[in-house]
Amino acid sequence: MFTNEDKKQIEKKGIGLQALNIQLDHFMHGFPFIGLLRPATAGDGILQFGETKKKELIHLFEQQLPTLNVIKFVPASGAASRMFRHLFEFREALSTMGGIPVSYLSDTGFNSVNYFFRNIGKFAFYHDLQLSLKKERTTIDQLIADRKHGTLLDYLLTEKGLDYASLPKALLEFHNYPDGARTAMEEHLVEAALYARGSNNRSGIHFTVSPDHIGKFNKKIAAVRKKYEEFYETRLDTGHSVQKSSTDIIAVDEENLPFRNPDGSLLFRPAGHGALLENLNDLRADIIFIKNIDNIVPDRLKPHTVDHKKLIGGYLLRIRKKIFDFLKSADAGTITQPGIEEMIGFVRTRNLVALPPEIDLLPAEQQISILRHELNRPIRVCGMVKNAGEPGGGPFWVKEKDGRATLQIVESSQVNLKDPAQSKIFNASTHFNPVDLVCCTTDYKGNAFNLHDFVDTETGFISLKSSGGKTLKAQELPGLWNGSMARWITVFAEVPLITFNPVKTINDLLRDEHQ
Repeated sequence: MFTNEDKKQIEKKGIGLQALNIQLDHFMHGFPFIGLLRPATAGDGILQFGETKKKELIHLFEQQLPTLNVIKFVPASGAASRMFRHLFEFREALSTMGGIPVSYLSDTGFNSVNYFFRNIGKFAFYHDLQLSLKKERTTIDQLIADRKHGTLLDYLLTEKGLDYASLPKALLEFHNYPDGARTAMEEHLVEAALYARGSNNRSGIHFTVSPDHIGKFNKKIAAVRKKYEEFYETRLDTGHSVQKSSTDIIAVDEENLPFRNPDGSLLFRPAGHGALLENLNDLRADIIFIKNIDNIVPDRLKPHTVDHKKLIGGYLLRIRKKIFDFLKSADAGTITQPGIEEMIGFVRTRNLVALPPEIDLLPAEQQISILRHELNRPIRVCGMVKNAGEPGGGPFWVKEKDGRATLQIVESSQVNLKDPAQSKIFNASTHFNPVDLVCCTTDYKGNAFNLHDFVDTETGFISLKSSGGKTLKAQELPGLWNGSMARWITVFAEVPLITFNPVKTINDLLRDEHQ
């Protein structure tokens, strides 16, 4: 199937032929649907904390934070172009119809182009956009008055001006402050200073960045680092990595044969956020917070975010200590029968892992062996918000092949929604995954786990795309917080909706939470 030139291309990308054949096999046979048992709900898979418990866990986190190596991991390599889709459509309509279409003038909804232009003065980028127009000897207001909306969008979206359509979300100005606008990346630096300031007064933060944007990214960090370090009296320990070429997945045609570019070379495509498991696997820290680049708020709302990051961080530290203490005693041979029974109860009441029901009847040595196997793995505590109709994954109880029930974050693409029973369960979900995680990726000895050992490799996704006018099949790796973490110790905890404020379209920046 592969020529010598193909093999050279495959080798250059760092993809083994065995891995490639697995990808092709998945195209041939697809991925099995996940079997949903029921939604995870408050009291049945999702923890809720009272005010006293919240204060206790926040205090625990703050008490231990100075002794910890902490990193905040922020996937930030995606382009911002999708944020401007409605503006691109409007710009295209202007050129093809020779004027502003009536439909755009009549639509005054929040996500409309009309709303964007009527409120353009509220955007954090307004000042810089105004400055970019000086060469035209005009202003934003003048262009709108003269109905030159296309020119204005050119200066916002293209290299004529701010070139926002080619930048990552990390480098877009999100919020206004008296001393100037802040980019999304800067807001994450501030957050890191507020809850990821660990040992040696170091606030660790790691971004995933597209290779095309590394230069601009580093330039921006260099320009603002000193300001935030001085104001928050911390050392910002920043790092970045790129999505590895070796995680790309071959594309195939409708006959499941390798798809080829016009020059005859093989077409490979990025494998989705599941590919970032490689980046996460390279990090070394006691605990790692994970949060998307666009889910940030201005300073006035940050206390909500900071408190609940400390809350889930405190809960992680509490269960981590219990697990580590047990594993130490088990390895030292000092664990007692009451200690074994206490640990079994601890695991069950907190839904940490699915223990076999017969464990209570087994000899102590077998009980210890099972507990050691089930508990010596990465840990994650995931914040969950009440479902507000956002697209994306949610928390569910899932039936595994061996019949056990585990807690998983599940996307709609993983579920057979044509099955009425499965569709009913999926649509009954009460909570949503806002990508608000805190993780421990080391064992009790401080050794890093190989995160690939805990992936459910049967949870990928296949979709139809096109290239050069031809249909192709694309495949994604198991999602970072879905199948890639399927075999982790998993805890779901409820956090308030105010902690979830994503920016999916440019108009989202006009919401009260971003003003």
